Amino acid sequence: MSKYIFWRNLAAGVMLAGLLPQPAYSDSGGQAGLEPITVYKSPTCGCCTKWVSHLQENGFEVEPINRQNMNGVKTEAGIPRKLASCHTAMVGGYVIEGHVPAADIKRLLKERPEVAGLTVPGMPMGSPGMEGHPPKRQL
Repeated sequence: MSKYIFWRNLAAGVMLAGLLPQPAYSDSGGQAGLEPITVYKSPTCGCCTKWVSHLQENGFEVEPINRQNMNGVKTEAGIPRKLASCHTAMVGGYVIEGHVPAADIKRLLKERPEVAGLTVPGMPMGSPGMEGHPPKRQL
């Protein structure tokens, strides 16, 4: 997937209805002063674990919660199937779905727009946790 498509999906994935924003920063947050982020993920998903590491490397205090069935988490968070990915996170009153870069989450928490959260649908190659090269096409 090209970088253009990745960023287009990120922009298209901003959900416009849902949770009310809460204060972005907390004295009890991680090393960057950010609120802790709760990540719901499958216990066997390697890319979810890599995304958690990406968040930690970028100053977030992460509480990973393993779930066998993620559908209930996504339904409760109000994530439409077309915007879904493999893991779901909650931070500062926002929903973060999929391989959203930490920098974009920090910007969301700083600017506090009236949205439900951010999503990167699917599992696009090149996004945090999905590093690597896209598969070669068969001719």
